Amino acid sequence: MVLTQSVVNLIIRTMTEKEIVLETIRALPDDCSLEEIAERIEFMAAVQKGLDQLDSGEGIPHDEVKRQLASWLTN
Repeated sequence: MVLTQSVVNLIIRTMTEKEIVLETIRALPDDCSLEEIAERIEFMAAVQKGLDQLDSGEGIPHDEVKRQLASWLTN
């Protein structure tokens, strides 16, 4: 099953942090390492932090990101 980004964002925003971690672990293969679990949890924490920043108006507009990226690529 493939979920759209907006559906994923809605699910993540309505779940508690504990539920997000548990679901993240459930989605990993049974033979994954503790390091892989920790990396995935760190990634999900970073995604949640970014979503929280966007919610509080701390995000960078898309056009600004494109301008900065173009600047980095030409320098």
